[in-house]
Amino acid sequence: MVEDNEVKAPKSPFAMRENEIKVFDGKDGYASINTVVYKIDMGYINEIHFQIMEMINDFEFITSRQIFQLLKYRGIDIKSQDKVNKKLEDMIKSKIITRYYFSSSEGKGIYRVYCLDKIGKYLLNSRGIKTNWQPTDNTKPVYMIKRKLAGNQAVIAYMQKVGAYKGYVSNPTLFSKRQNTKFQASGGQVVLVKNDIKIDIVFEVVRRNDKWEEKFMEKIKLYEDFYENFQAKDCGFDKKPQLIIIGEDDEHLIEIFKAYKKINAELKGIEVYYTTDLKQLEEELDKTLIAFRLDETTNRYKLEIIQIPLLAK
Repeated sequence: MVEDNEVKAPKSPFAMRENEIKVFDGKDGYASINTVVYKIDMGYINEIHFQIMEMINDFEFITSRQIFQLLKYRGIDIKSQDKVNKKLEDMIKSKIITRYYFSSSEGKGIYRVYCLDKIGKYLLNSRGIKTNWQPTDNTKPVYMIKRKLAGNQAVIAYMQKVGAYKGYVSNPTLFSKRQNTKFQASGGQVVLVKNDIKIDIVFEVVRRNDKWEEKFMEKIKLYEDFYENFQAKDCGFDKKPQLIIIGEDDEHLIEIFKAYKKINAELKGIEVYYTTDLKQLEEELDKTLIAFRLDETTNRYKLEIIQIPLLAK
C-alpha cells in the first residue's frame, strides 16, 4: 500500500469532477444465501471477511485502501492490499457487498467504492450487529459518496497520527432545537483525550456539487442553532464539539468562508477551523488546520495556519 506521505496527488481523489457519474461494478443477478453459508462453514469466508463487513457497515461507503488502513490500525494480520482486494472480490461474488467507480470528463476513476449488499445485511444481523442499511442507500449521488469518503479519510488520519486519539463516531447526530431538526456531521466525529481532558471534533465535508453554496448555508444554520442553544449532554457531548470544515482545496475553503459570511453565521463558543482533503495525508496533523481571522489594519479576513499541539503524534 502507498503510504500517505508517498501520495503526490495534485488534486484530491474525493474532489468533484466535471460530468461525473457513478458506475456499478458489482455482481449482477442472484446469489444464494445457502451457498454463502456453505462458504462460511468451509472457512472460505472467515472472521476477517466479517471484520471488513463491519467496517463497510460502519463507514457506509469506503475504499479498499481505507479498509486496509483500518485493518492495520486494528492489528488484524493481513499482509498486503492485494490480499484485501481478494477478500473484497470474494464478497462481491457472493453479493455480500457491492462496488462502484466514478467516471467523468477526466476519465475513469482510479479507485473503487465499496458498500453493503443484501446478503451482507443478513450476515451482520445474524451476529447481532445492528445495521440500518437498505438497498436505496446505494443510490446516493456522487457528491454524497465523495463527502463520506473524504470524512473517512480524516477520521482514519486522526486514528493513525494523533497521539490523543481515543475513538470515533462515523455518523454523529446533532439537533437543531429551534428548527426541531436532527442532522448529521457529514464527515464523522473523533474523540481526543489528553491529561483527562476530552475534546470532541466533528467534521463537516463540503463538495462542489450543484448549488453547493445554498446547501452549505442551510447546513450552517442548523449548526448555528445547535451551538447557540447547546447544553451539556446534548447529543452526548459534555461540551461544545469543535467543528472542522473540510473542503476540496484551498481555493474551495475561501469559497466556503465567503458563503459562511454571506449569512452572517455565528457559531457561539467555538472558532471554526478549516482544512482540505490532501492535508490529511501529511505526516503530522498539528499544522493542517486553518482559521480565517480579521486583520484590523486592512479590515479584511486573512487565512492563518493554526498550530494545534493536541494534534501531534
